[in-house]
Parts: sequence; C-alpha cells; structure tokens
Amino acid sequence: MIDFHNVSKSYRLRNGQVRQIMRGLTLSLPRERNVALVGRNGAGKSTTLKLISGNLMPDRGTIIRHGRVSWPMGFSGGMHPALTGRQNARFIARIYGADTDEMADFVADFSELGAFLDMPVQTYSSGMRARLAFGISLAAEFDTYLIDEITEVGDAAFRKKCRDAFRARMQTAQVIVAAHSEATLRSMCDSVLLLDNGVVRWFDDLEEGLREYRKLIGV
Repeated sequence: MIDFHNVSKSYRLRNGQVRQIMRGLTLSLPRERNVALVGRNGAGKSTTLKLISGNLMPDRGTIIRHGRVSWPMGFSGGMHPALTGRQNARFIARIYGADTDEMADFVADFSELGAFLDMPVQTYSSGMRARLAFGISLAAEFDTYLIDEITEVGDAAFRKKCRDAFRARMQTAQVIVAAHSEATLRSMCDSVLLLDNGVVRWFDDLEEGLREYRKLIGV
C-alpha cells in the first residue's frame, strides 16, 4: 500500500510559471489494486512515480510506502554512468541484499544487451539504459513495481517479453503504470489515478477512469 498524507508538489517552468502536480493529496492506494496513472502531457505522471519511489521529495506532506517499491522503470538515475551495466547490476544487488551473480545473470539474459552489458552505461542509448533498468528491476524482488512507458522499449518480441514478465510478477506484486496506450493499461491495470492541474482523482473502476481521461484530453 502507498499512503499519501497531505502531499503537495509543484515545479517552476522555464517561462517562470508554476505547474501544480498535486495539492494537499490524502489517499491510500490499495495493495491489491494495479493502478493506471493517466493525465495530459505534462500533468506530472513521471513526477508522481518518482515521488512514490522516493527519488523525489514532495514540497509538503509525507508518502508512506508499505513494502519495497521499485524505482520507475526506465529511470536510470540510480546507475553510475562510468560503471558497466553488469557492474551496476552487481552494485544494486548488494544494496538490496540479493545474490550478485544471480542478479547479473538474470539481467544479462533478460536485457539482451549482449557485449554492451560490459560497456560503461554512459555509452548506452536511452533504449539500452531502459532495458538495463528494466532487467535490474525485475531481478530484484519488489512489492510494488513502477512502470513509466517502459513496455514500449525495443522490438515487438522484447515488448512481449516485458509484458509476460510483468504478468508473472503481478501474481504476487502490485504495479503502478503510467502509459498512453489504453491497451497496455487494460492488460495490466484495474483502477485509475487521474492527474489534472493539481487535482488527483481515484477511480475504482478502470473503464470509468479511462472514460474520464478521454473526456479530459478531448477524445
């Protein structure tokens, strides 16, 4: 379960305007629900995932995480760019108390990076970084997985591999997914968190939430 207690977050745009992501949010995301995180471009979906993961702090309020929460899939900010993909996998394994050899082997197999796994992460393309982050996140055992459009990385075969892997994880773990594809959201989620100009609305029913999202974006 993820608990928001009077959480507010905003950031200043380059033109000096302030964009409000959430304002005084108090809400509990049930542990047994898989959540679609939706909103207009710039509404703060990625920011919300970073808040949930702890990579970003709220301006006010607290977020309580019950269980182990992943970093947002595709977010490689926790990786050292001068280390290789394999070294990063081993380092993160030590942080989470996992077997370093097992994690490195899993990441090598899942990411399909081949020889690039032993090259510095700073030489990777964004897609390669996402594959690495995805593999490391799946290798570690989390109670909640955060996904930020990561299932769109790679070719069709790799995207299917990602979806299958998450279906397996969803047997025992929660997922919170930020994506534009309703097909992706329907395949993984059963509820909706809708962001709109600092107002966050919870929908227990997925289809109702998606209908409101379509109204919001004028579709």
